[in-house]
Amino acid sequence: MTTETRTRPPLRQVLALGGLSMFGPLSMDLYLPGLPALTDDLHTTEATGQLTMSLCMVGLAVGQLVAGPLSDRRGRRLPLLVGVALFAVTSLACAFAPSIEVLLVLRLLGGLAGAVGIVVARAMVRDQWEGRAAARVFALLMVVSGAAPVLAPVIGSQLLRVTDWRGVFVVLAGIGLVLLVAAFTLPETLPPARRCTGGARNTLRALGTVARDRSFLAPAAVLALGCCSMFVYIAMGSFVLQADGYGLSPQLYGIVFAVNATGIVLAGRVSAWLVDRVGPRRLLGAAVVAALAAALVLVAGVLLTRSVWAVLPPLFVIVGAVGMIMPNATALAMSGQATSAGAASALLGLGQFLTGALIPPAASAGGVTPLVMAVTMAGTAAAAVLLAVPVLRSRDPDPGPPRDGPPRDETPPGTPPGSP
Repeated sequence: MTTETRTRPPLRQVLALGGLSMFGPLSMDLYLPGLPALTDDLHTTEATGQLTMSLCMVGLAVGQLVAGPLSDRRGRRLPLLVGVALFAVTSLACAFAPSIEVLLVLRLLGGLAGAVGIVVARAMVRDQWEGRAAARVFALLMVVSGAAPVLAPVIGSQLLRVTDWRGVFVVLAGIGLVLLVAAFTLPETLPPARRCTGGARNTLRALGTVARDRSFLAPAAVLALGCCSMFVYIAMGSFVLQADGYGLSPQLYGIVFAVNATGIVLAGRVSAWLVDRVGPRRLLGAAVVAALAAALVLVAGVLLTRSVWAVLPPLFVIVGAVGMIMPNATALAMSGQATSAGAASALLGLGQFLTGALIPPAASAGGVTPLVMAVTMAGTAAAAVLLAVPVLRSRDPDPGPPRDGPPRDETPPGTPPGSP
């Protein structure tokens, strides 16, 4: 097989892995336009309505912490199939939730199930590619998975013309079945010889070793805070841009959300094109600085005018920057984790979704306003820039030749990464 062929993964595999990476945006964006109606229908508050997303993100975070190490021990494919099937079931159950309390529990379970797809897709990439090649593949996945936040709110807003928020969850269950079919097409990328052995003690030891690795922690922290602005937008945007803020209809909000999310796809494509020339560190630095500059413009626009046109352009840049932050920070964090890709992927997801689950509700505890959203975005973007400084001072990982399959490793199975 030629180097050129090995460098480019099969389109079918990119589409399948990209689809499995969509559980986060799919779980939240599809019903975003119906969130105000859901809140009214279940007779609850805006803050509790946001909790349906927050608990889903908690599930997405904690579920990765379990599924990642489990896939290091049992292989990638079986946990993947079970998780995607459970996601479809819980999504269907959400459509029949009789109260906000039941819906909150189901959203948590759905997040736990959907987490398997995210963590396993990321680990499968690390099983097969490394360095800049991995950054390029992650960027291609971002192009595919970026279609979810583009299409989901548009589809959700149009569905609200013919159904209510319960019908939207039925559609989400159907999408889960499609992703289950896609998961069946993927081969096992972690052969038995490379799997970790042992029980919970070895799993915790592997997680601890990764968590103490500074080369992992710095880009992982940048990923968590760099993507948090997007979660702030997801949690608060429907309230700010619709009735309580700028008066957009659910349909127009869906279109605006899709336009903003298109920036993720564009930035991901640019990242895949430039990573071999520029390197993942420089691309990551440019993205976090651009996000901070746009967030400061957003704060100024909210303070100086009530025009929605002062808000939309900086939001486009902030959301779009995620398409460059995510693949490059992920590749840098995963570059030294050949023997524990599942554990490393789990910790990445834990940090990313926990910040997204905790910061928006905490910031909006006193109410959701345009200024609250703008200041929260600026704060998280500033923190990402500060944490990116040591990452930018390091050297890019050696590109290395891409692999046809999982990397060979002489470490005995079950040995925690970093052990002599």
